Amino acid sequence: MIRALWANIDYVASVVLFLIGLYAVIAKNNLIKKFMGINIMETAVFALIISVGTVRHGSPPIMGAGARAPFINPLPQALILTGIVVAVSTTALALSLIIRIYRQCGTIEADELRRLE
Repeated sequence: MIRALWANIDYVASVVLFLIGLYAVIAKNNLIKKFMGINIMETAVFALIISVGTVRHGSPPIMGAGARAPFINPLPQALILTGIVVAVSTTALALSLIIRIYRQCGTIEADELRRLE
């Protein structure tokens, strides 16, 4: 059991990181902490996709004189790069909305915002 976990430590780390982010989203009351939990979950998904797309002893997918199989799939890296760009823009938008909520309501605690409705 321990040997299997150690052999797949990157998957285990991704799941643990995702669960930490999920805990922050569910248990925390502050909007910034909730959004930090969402960012941690995004990072866990990025790490999982990169670890799934890794090929041991793979070579770059460039055909030529020194090309040898197996080739590394460039699609996971492209997807993660796109995901990081989307995550950064989403973070900027969410933080600006949280600032706007604080200026208008005077708090960023979720239970207090529910009472204000």
